[in-house]
Amino acid sequence: MQSYRSLGQQIYDIRKTREARRYYVFLLRSIFNRGRLNSLQRHFTSTPLLTEIQKLYPFVYEQPTRAFFYNKSTFDERAEIVKQHMNYMVKVLKPEVVLDIYREKNIPLWEGMDIDGKRFWACIYYEPGQRKEGILSVMLRLDEEPLYQIIFWIAPDKAGDWSMWIGAMQGPNMDDAKEVIKKITKSCHSYRTKNLILYIAQAVARELGLKRIYAVTNYGYYANNHVRVDRKLKTSFSDFWTEAGGASTDDKRFDVLPLVEKRKSMEEVPTRKRAVYRRRFALLDEIDNAIKDVFADFRNR
Repeated sequence: MQSYRSLGQQIYDIRKTREARRYYVFLLRSIFNRGRLNSLQRHFTSTPLLTEIQKLYPFVYEQPTRAFFYNKSTFDERAEIVKQHMNYMVKVLKPEVVLDIYREKNIPLWEGMDIDGKRFWACIYYEPGQRKEGILSVMLRLDEEPLYQIIFWIAPDKAGDWSMWIGAMQGPNMDDAKEVIKKITKSCHSYRTKNLILYIAQAVARELGLKRIYAVTNYGYYANNHVRVDRKLKTSFSDFWTEAGGASTDDKRFDVLPLVEKRKSMEEVPTRKRAVYRRRFALLDEIDNAIKDVFADFRNR
């Protein structure tokens, strides 16, 4: 097994003051949780594929030691999450697909239209900067710029059903974000971009064979562990999940969301809007079919 110092040096750039501080905190927490971290190392070196994954993504050892994923999560819960997530990934996806994800490759899911000459598209993507809220993400990009993303992990729920757990939804961070989103919404037949990223996440969950989707509420967001008044959410998760058909659970940190977005029938749509809705539904069907085709190639046989 690797020493905690060696792991920490893979995770943190100790030439930077803040990273060096985190490195030493990681060492202390690792020593304090020695037995549990050793068990995690044994798990992630138990097969050649898991061994390769932990080399590419050593953060499986850091995430349990920090207050990540959701409010009041424990070390044991976080350790179980990283194990369950990676176990499921290697079970359902081809090894090269899993490795490409943690090599930080953009894996296209759907190629959309051009927006002002820029490519609008969806992908699976993951980088260490997203590790506070999850272990995988679906993302909408404009050329290479990120627009919206949903960050999640995969684990069983209390009933034992494998589920998608959304740790965050993040919007664009660019100077002209409002104007860009307005143009994309118009191009998507008045379908909001944040609804579109959730729609794509739902399609990914179905193609991964997951049975439910849970999403962190405002109360459940991991940053509530930090007593800082400037950590306000730009978007109310709870309000958006309710708009999207979500419902509360017996754990106030999570809402449960539908696997399939409910569509209005044409009889429910005002006559003047029916042409727009038909074009919107055709676009969503195109996205569904594209994601089905991608995962048909990705799945383990």
